[in-house]
Amino acid sequence: MSVRQFVYKAHPSRVIFGTGTASKVRDEVERLGRSRVLLLASPRLTALTEKIEGVLGPLAVARFDGAAMHTPVEVTEQALEVLRAHSADCVVAVGGGSTTGLAKALGARTGVDQVILPTTYAGSEVTPVLGETDKGVKTTRSSPEILPETVIYDVDLTLGLPVPVSVASGVNALAHAVEALYSPEANPVIDLLALRSVSGVAAALPVIARDPADAAARADLLQAAWLAGICLSSVGMSLHHKLCHTLGGSFALPHAETHTVVLPHAMAYNAPAAPEAMARIVEALGADDAPAGVYDLISSVDGPLSLRELGMAEKELGRAAQLATARPYPNPRELTTDGIERLLRAAWHGDRPSRTGR
Repeated sequence: MSVRQFVYKAHPSRVIFGTGTASKVRDEVERLGRSRVLLLASPRLTALTEKIEGVLGPLAVARFDGAAMHTPVEVTEQALEVLRAHSADCVVAVGGGSTTGLAKALGARTGVDQVILPTTYAGSEVTPVLGETDKGVKTTRSSPEILPETVIYDVDLTLGLPVPVSVASGVNALAHAVEALYSPEANPVIDLLALRSVSGVAAALPVIARDPADAAARADLLQAAWLAGICLSSVGMSLHHKLCHTLGGSFALPHAETHTVVLPHAMAYNAPAAPEAMARIVEALGADDAPAGVYDLISSVDGPLSLRELGMAEKELGRAAQLATARPYPNPRELTTDGIERLLRAAWHGDRPSRTGR
């Protein structure tokens, strides 16, 4: 009998979970010993941001509403000027992955404490990973200083999230869990969290699609996304995430929607080389086949199924494949430019993956 060998590492952060927990944001800032907050948000969350600003009271010394997808370096520089001009010692981020990414970029540059209030299911709020885009190229780095100090999960903040955004964000979380299961750094703890996340996303998304105001399903999906984020923070990601970073950073495709389209096809590519992981995913999904099961889940909740509908030009598929295979990275199956181009072409058309993989 062979004994499985592994290394497990944890990235501690303080998590407050529940309903109405956004009211604790001032307490959490003061708990960190901070008193000058730069409030970060996206432009579409003005009302919510003003509510959080009211809770912070005099601690909120400045506000920046310009968070953007893929964390452009030029946006970070703008926010950095505001932070320094007001001598802020803490950032409070309200929003999805874009706002969280901006907070992490500021934390990496200045060491300021971060308090995150997620309104989507990104999961990046519990990771020490930062992806930034500079001149059309997205790069990723990891450092303990990037990890936010406190995350406040308030289910109430997700109740108004439109169903299409909820679906794409939820599948984005699902991707973290799926890739964790076939990571070279996988271990029993992360396996359990990943499988719980997969089953949680699969159960919650159809309920939310039918009834967006179902607080129990929202809570389940938020917890599943949190667990997926822990997976993302603990083990390395593979082909799926590399492809999505390439498509987002170099072709300006929307982040969560790109994850949603690509995931079944990346799984199909890797399936022949990761049969045990796929078997576990099948069980967690309650499906007959892992890649097709994920595709069917997305289809059942009217999620995006093709790169074509996201605005990707077919003539760019070859270049995208070359960019995605330009540098080696761990993946269960050998990466070839031709193979990845076939994967992207199937994703561009929105084909349902076959059981045999590609």
